[in-house]
Amino acid sequence: MATQAKSPSLCHSHKIQCFLHNPVPAPLSLVGNGKAHKKPLKFSCRSNGNDDYYIDAPVEVGDGFSFSGGKYSDGPSPSDEWFKQGKIVKAYAAFGSGEKAKDPIFGLAMGADSQASTDIFRWFCVESGSADNPSVILIHGFPSQAYSYRKVLPMLSKDYHAIAFDWLGFGFSDKPQPKYGFDYTLNEFVSSLESFINEVAVKKVTLVVQGYFAPVAVKYASSHQEKIDNIILLNPPLTAKHANLPSTLSIFSNFLLGEIFSQDPLRASDKALTSCGPYKMKEDDAMVYRNPYLTSGASGFALNAISRAMKKELKKYVEEMRTTLTDENWKIPTTVCWGKRDRWLSYDGVEEFCKDSKHKLIEIPMAGHHVQEDRGEELGEVIKGVMRRTRLNL
Repeated sequence: MATQAKSPSLCHSHKIQCFLHNPVPAPLSLVGNGKAHKKPLKFSCRSNGNDDYYIDAPVEVGDGFSFSGGKYSDGPSPSDEWFKQGKIVKAYAAFGSGEKAKDPIFGLAMGADSQASTDIFRWFCVESGSADNPSVILIHGFPSQAYSYRKVLPMLSKDYHAIAFDWLGFGFSDKPQPKYGFDYTLNEFVSSLESFINEVAVKKVTLVVQGYFAPVAVKYASSHQEKIDNIILLNPPLTAKHANLPSTLSIFSNFLLGEIFSQDPLRASDKALTSCGPYKMKEDDAMVYRNPYLTSGASGFALNAISRAMKKELKKYVEEMRTTLTDENWKIPTTVCWGKRDRWLSYDGVEEFCKDSKHKLIEIPMAGHHVQEDRGEELGEVIKGVMRRTRLNL
């Protein structure tokens, strides 16, 4: 049963200053008792130019932001406002040892955010539209959040029931420390996706999935074709070359160095999100993505674990997805939507794959790897068009 989320209360008590060329962040001290402190966190971010997206920006513009001191307000933030729009859904049983999670570097007991739920994991999701309408589930990529679909949700609200959620380990969903209830393997993501969909959608659904989590969604769908109306893949890893993580992400899988870098919000969030396309991100939007990494170490350790799993298992999953999508037993109407300014995944071979497999290909020339982030309104029209055609063909 879904329960309404409570808005988080964040209070920091340290002054930090860090830059991309010095990725090890100063430690953050989190205070949960709500009391005022004499030395609040002094934090702001400096971006190059104005706050808008840049079209055809040079590569270096997409390399993230730098902290430059200044005051970070304790008042309402974009992250708080986004959180208020959502709710918490419980799905997928936690099978931990019952022991308290400890950090992998020093062996110290970790905070509540890194501990597994005692029974069922908690997922953050945002819904739009009536539950009586056809459902579409919007699945973010690696690394990202449900927030990336913020422009898509209102476009679908009139005729559809749209649900965007944070994967376990991301955003506002549970982020258990690996080996204490969830190890972030791709098989676990498949099983947990099944549990989540069963919880939020009784009828058939359309799946929209972006990037490196596309093979996970396809594997789930291959065993539940009767439950899927359509599947729309946004810049999925379709070729053998796509099965290698870009250096921006693979760095997090490195021993020790990965643990350190994954605790740096600039590398874990800003750089990872902006290096895959030609655009800069608005500061308010960047703050939403940074928030999980600024409030606890749980997000960083989850990112580290997911990167290792991806590096180990992605090739196998991409091969399975290619086989599944070209198999004659695959009956789900499939659309590949490709942002042609993707700096991580090459367009080479995508057109040929779609032609050979007879899947529809829709190109979005001005989008990068994160299509929903770069061209949300355009993607919303694509989704509506795909779902409308399916209904007309029934």
